[in-house]
Amino acid sequence: MRSRRERRGYVSLNRSPLARKIITFNLMALIFLVAGVLFLNPFRDSLVFQREAGLVAEAELIADVFEAQLPERGEINLAAQIGVNPAETLAGLDLPVGMEVFVFDTSERLVATTVGQPREPAAALEGIQKNERSTLITDFLNKIWEGISGLLSPEAENGEESDFEARARALITDAASEGAQSNTGRTEDGGTSFSVATPIERGDTVVGVLAITSAAGEIDQLVRQEREQVLQMFVIAILVSIGLSLVLASTIANPLSDLAAAAELGRDKDARKMSPSRIRIPDLTARPDEIGRLSGALRGMVAALYDRIDANEQFAADVAHEIKNPLASLRSAVGTLRVARKAEQRDKLLDVIDHDVRRLDRLVSDISNASRLDSELVKEDEESFNLLKMLSNLTAYLGEEAGRRGVVFISDLPSEPIVIQGLEPRLAQVFVNLITNAISFCEDGDAIRVWARRRDNRVLVVVEDTGPGIPDQALHKIFNRFYSERPEGQFGNNSGLGLAISKQIIEAHGGVIWAENIRPTDADITSEPLGARFVVGLPI
Repeated sequence: MRSRRERRGYVSLNRSPLARKIITFNLMALIFLVAGVLFLNPFRDSLVFQREAGLVAEAELIADVFEAQLPERGEINLAAQIGVNPAETLAGLDLPVGMEVFVFDTSERLVATTVGQPREPAAALEGIQKNERSTLITDFLNKIWEGISGLLSPEAENGEESDFEARARALITDAASEGAQSNTGRTEDGGTSFSVATPIERGDTVVGVLAITSAAGEIDQLVRQEREQVLQMFVIAILVSIGLSLVLASTIANPLSDLAAAAELGRDKDARKMSPSRIRIPDLTARPDEIGRLSGALRGMVAALYDRIDANEQFAADVAHEIKNPLASLRSAVGTLRVARKAEQRDKLLDVIDHDVRRLDRLVSDISNASRLDSELVKEDEESFNLLKMLSNLTAYLGEEAGRRGVVFISDLPSEPIVIQGLEPRLAQVFVNLITNAISFCEDGDAIRVWARRRDNRVLVVVEDTGPGIPDQALHKIFNRFYSERPEGQFGNNSGLGLAISKQIIEAHGGVIWAENIRPTDADITSEPLGARFVVGLPI
């Protein structure tokens, strides 16, 4: 893992699909945004509207020049130069380079034009110089945009006739009848051109039509410069987005890669041969995000797994030890039986063999139940039931057994039902084990008391007896597997798993169980115990 961190550097895109996705989606959002701005083209529409309005105003001004020269009465014939001389009037106008003016009479015949007239470019005004700077990146992107917009833009009507007179003549009829007309189109080379026509009137009578056409591509350079600024910002935004995406990906993909690599070590058999030590999940719990939570959860899961492995190994060792004892006794009894000659000795050895066989059978059964307990607790469904009713049934049955042994059995249970959520058969197993243990330690004349009380959101069930009590050094051991403190006469009759199984069941229900001695006074802990007490606490 350390060598992989050193090789990958800041972030490895070729090894991290998550990092590639983060960068890709961030760039896609930015690309769609810029493409939408360029496709909608709001600045171009604004420039087209302003240029059309300007040309209409210029055409009406030039038409006013002609109208100012018309006589108030008499015949007017623009073609015969009667009333006004169109060619002389156009020659007196100071028109910008690229603009052409056409004058038509009422029969749509061209009578004068500025096409072919020599014209000097206007002097540049101070402070109004064109800025035509460009860059390699924006030129390249503009070429791509021009190709795309040529396919997608609804205004891209290539192939329109670029002849000035033809474009002007197309507006004559509508201008003579309806007033000023304008038209925007594209020339064969892709430039934007404008045409405007307005009537020349004397009073309410139309005596001719004046048309103006602009040079092709007049606003294209302005649009290009606006696009270049957008594209420059786009390039900068891409670089910033990639940088931030790399930072984000490194804070997400790299830790996840470390967690995955650590988890894969536990799965890979070859890795276990190279590194037989325990798996170490990186500690990222200091991070206040989901990765920190994931790291903590994985570390907890691995710790729980190793705890379970240790418990299983210890359980296997304890099982082997516990089985060896009756097996050794059996081996010794069988060996002695071969050489025993007296019938009394053989019968005694057969009793030993029978006792050890029953002990092994009981031990194997308890081991089997303990090994299946975890999975069964998970598989079984919890149900609501009346705990006091279950305890009443158990005490009624086990009380009879205690009576046959001369033990006084007292049941002190509330009258009101106490309903809990859990596995009733498993909890019954716990209380049967506690009560039968108490009976086994009591002698004739002793007493057992089973009582229950509700305490806020918990219920306490207590089984106490007046037997010999529990040795102080055994109070913390009796819930261990295979630990047993029994009188000599009961040796081999118990596996030592009963209390361990009971604790496991109670803890699976979210409860607690403990044992203590009953003493005549709490002030003197060295006094002889009056008996033993087992307390079970369960949530309600």
